[in-house]
Amino acid sequence: MKIHSMWDQYPLLQAELVATNELLEKNITLKNRAVREAILARLLSGGKMLRPAYCLLFSYYSPQRDAERAQAIAAAVELLHTATLMHDDVIDEAGTRRGRETMNRAFGNQIAVYSGDYLFTVCFRLLSDYAGDAAVLKIDTNGMESILIGELNQMDMRYNPDMRMRDYLRQIQGKTAQLFALSCYAGAYGSVEDEKLAQLAYRIGHDIGMAFQVMDDVLDYTQDEKTLGKPALSDFRNGIYTAPVLYAMQADRKAFAAYIAKGADVTAAELAEIHVLVERYGGNRAAQALAKKYTTKALKLIKKLPDHPVKETLTKLTEQLLYRNM
Repeated sequence: MKIHSMWDQYPLLQAELVATNELLEKNITLKNRAVREAILARLLSGGKMLRPAYCLLFSYYSPQRDAERAQAIAAAVELLHTATLMHDDVIDEAGTRRGRETMNRAFGNQIAVYSGDYLFTVCFRLLSDYAGDAAVLKIDTNGMESILIGELNQMDMRYNPDMRMRDYLRQIQGKTAQLFALSCYAGAYGSVEDEKLAQLAYRIGHDIGMAFQVMDDVLDYTQDEKTLGKPALSDFRNGIYTAPVLYAMQADRKAFAAYIAKGADVTAAELAEIHVLVERYGGNRAAQALAKKYTTKALKLIKKLPDHPVKETLTKLTEQLLYRNM
């Protein structure tokens, strides 16, 4: 089963991620063949699977590690992530993701929403079948609640001309950072009696998630559509104002006012003008500096982890995310 080429340099993780994908495939049991194949195509489409990877890495800190259990929790994390993406695509009326047609474009909004809901149920079925620990279910439930609250906060702020950086940071804390934090914490949970390592893993995951999302938003302003796998500046068109544009707006908010006022009617030519303004006012540079700040915090926390062979992998992978063009 093919996974992203970035894992060629991490053979241990590569094998575990392949096993995680096999578990995902085994547990998608819809009778509707077309919908099942479409869901599997999106789950197994060669995405980077970063959240399951961090979950698996932290699971190695358990002295009685159960590989099957670790892979089940990692698979549940990926299901949770993919479900939220499917719902995102419906809200954003997105037509492509990772260069592939979205579920809503292929089957309509109703099937896309129900497909996302189905993945939530598979997520919890996996946890109940394999994890064997009610506490893990509680971790995942609390995490999902925070993620959905982050999504609702983002929806509430769409097309808001008064949005500020503090609003953006609150959104990505509840959305992306929470899922990375959940991945790391769930992987480490049970590794030590006093939960100190799991709490440290949570903080590491949070900072990695913050850095990852900020860099993802920078790429929206610096990469072309083919590289992104979706239309460039699609967030701006959808009324989602991210770090690069918010930093640029701090320099000259009036320069962006007319574009924001147009809402979803902003044209491709106007998006190109916004791209120029963001670069002119240093929005990308400032956002990259913010991502570096969170990455540095994560790396400092990783140094506090007990010595273990996976510690070097955690450091290398986290550094790689900041400078990625993957």
